[in-house]
Amino acid sequence: MSNKVLLHACCAVCSGYPIEKLREIGYEPTIYFFNPNIFPPEEFDRRLNELVKYAEKKEVKLIVEKQSAEDWYNAISGLEEEPERGKRCRRCFEYRLLYTALKALQIEYKYFTTTLTVSPHKDSKVIFEIAKDIANKYELNFLDIDFKKQDGFLKTMKIAREENFYRQSYCGCEFSIFQ
Repeated sequence: MSNKVLLHACCAVCSGYPIEKLREIGYEPTIYFFNPNIFPPEEFDRRLNELVKYAEKKEVKLIVEKQSAEDWYNAISGLEEEPERGKRCRRCFEYRLLYTALKALQIEYKYFTTTLTVSPHKDSKVIFEIAKDIANKYELNFLDIDFKKQDGFLKTMKIAREENFYRQSYCGCEFSIFQ
């Protein structure tokens, strides 16, 4: 049985502790950067560049999937006015987790998970529900690890400080910038 897991990640900050935790429990993570929601393009590039450097340092394989933001905007169409943590966020999770699962299938990984659960601003129960439905549909295994638990958020912030990571002040989409 393979212990490879595809780890969806939105940035280097959120990746620090999840990489360590996955390795600690016996998995070999491959980072999957798929985030067409990140706005503006300079923000996308900045987050990606930080993650590239960190993945190299930690000797973690990184897969970068660049997709037109237009497809993401179509996916969340009609939900632009939703509050943070509302229906728009749920749809965004669905969108990115679906692509993560499809990439896992493509590269023949049986497991996938996400760094989204390291954030205290993200509802892990919602993420788990979405990801498990996707995993069942595609006969994959979603690792439902709430990375913020057991001081995971504090640990990832400590890593971010030690690595001097750029820390963004919003989740990534233009609708969350001022919320």
